[in-house]
Amino acid sequence: MKKKVQEKLGAFIESELMLGGKSILDNKRLKEVIGHCKGLGLKIVLTQGSWDMIHIGHARYMQEAKKYGDLLVVGVDSDEKIKSRKGPERPIVPQDERMEMITHLRHVDLVALKELHDPKWHMIKLVCPDVLIATKRQGYSKEELKELKKYCGKVVMLESQATTSTSAKIRSMQINTAKKLERSLTPKLLKAIEEVIAGVK
Repeated sequence: MKKKVQEKLGAFIESELMLGGKSILDNKRLKEVIGHCKGLGLKIVLTQGSWDMIHIGHARYMQEAKKYGDLLVVGVDSDEKIKSRKGPERPIVPQDERMEMITHLRHVDLVALKELHDPKWHMIKLVCPDVLIATKRQGYSKEELKELKKYCGKVVMLESQATTSTSAKIRSMQINTAKKLERSLTPKLLKAIEEVIAGVK
């Protein structure tokens, strides 16, 4: 029975949505699709994040999240939202590419954009998932968890699914680049200084 329902869902998504049938940019449309899926009796799972520079931890996280229901909805922070939180140099990958990359992860069913000026927990209230998946690093307080249960069946906190993170990878790249520049530029600078001194003489 569940297999037939999921087949109907797949056909519905493929025929109605864009970007391979998974990406939704309009909140009204997202609410309609979620309502349709709930009408089919599917258990809705929601998770959210930046998903900048997709890595193996993200893929494992999606796989684990999907175990908690039938339909996995992934909220993706917009470029502006990430810049406001992490600084002007982020994200590394623009939102359109991040969204499309996530649609190619096989455990993901729907992808939606979270804008900078959306109210707090806007997508959670819009989707009202049976299960909200978050990482333990997000650290919801007891008061927040109590408040969230007004909009979710339950909240599940997952451990990180990799030994690294996007921020750690970026820092490592910056350090390695700085070291390479130091090694390559120092001899050149010394030579340039020597040439200037020689010219003055």
